[in-house]
Amino acid sequence: MAEVTVQEKSGGKQKKKLIRVDMTPMVDLGFLLITFFMFTTNFTKPNVMDLGLPAKDPNSKPKGDVIDTKNQITFILGKDNRVFYHQQSSEDLNANNLKETDFSGLHISKIISEAYNHAPKQENFTVIIKPTDEANYKNFVDILDNLAISKKERYGITDIKPWEQKVYDQVTK
Repeated sequence: MAEVTVQEKSGGKQKKKLIRVDMTPMVDLGFLLITFFMFTTNFTKPNVMDLGLPAKDPNSKPKGDVIDTKNQITFILGKDNRVFYHQQSSEDLNANNLKETDFSGLHISKIISEAYNHAPKQENFTVIIKPTDEANYKNFVDILDNLAISKKERYGITDIKPWEQKVYDQVTK
């Protein structure tokens, strides 16, 4: 601990005291506190969602419309947290067919379930997500969460097609 050493000067009546403080207990206490707080702290685990994408096959070529319009539902993520959906082909889609919903409650999960129940081949039912340039990342994660809630594992993420962009622009103006 602390100790006081008295040192005498020869030839004089004055005595100087040399004080030496032992810092060992304080260092021990510091390491004990650091260890305590390290063991009692909750470390946050990152929340991640697996996004399984198929491997690109250079020999495969798209075969036109692989998915029937009634076996799929398309969600278009727009600006200002707006979400649109449809089950139409390029010829049939217009401003009246493009419906809007929001992320409040379980609206999207209900829409997915209804489309799944009306699909002719439920084993081929696919959800297609098409974010626009104005969409934000939070909405993309929210729609993936709704897919997980509705337990639909067959989905695709792609760019919005020009014919969809045209109808989307008409609706949002």
